Amino acid sequence: MKTLNCDVCHCVIVEPFHRRNYFHIAHRDLCESCRDKLDYLVKPVIRSKSPFDYNWFYRLYQESIEQSIKKGKVDVKIVI
Repeated sequence: MKTLNCDVCHCVIVEPFHRRNYFHIAHRDLCESCRDKLDYLVKPVIRSKSPFDYNWFYRLYQESIEQSIKKGKVDVKIVI
């Protein structure tokens, strides 16, 4: 039996299956609930960006995940 810990909330992910119950984003492992919360917070910011830039998008996700890790939960204040 393999286990994995979420880098944000530190919950144990039993029987990790990539892109089903954990997600590897920006060199970090996130559980499904943390990823959903992150997407919920970042999605309005992404929609308001014009013109869209993938480098900006990747940097935004990285910074959001790093802020979440520092806080121990996904509750980030996103700055464009």
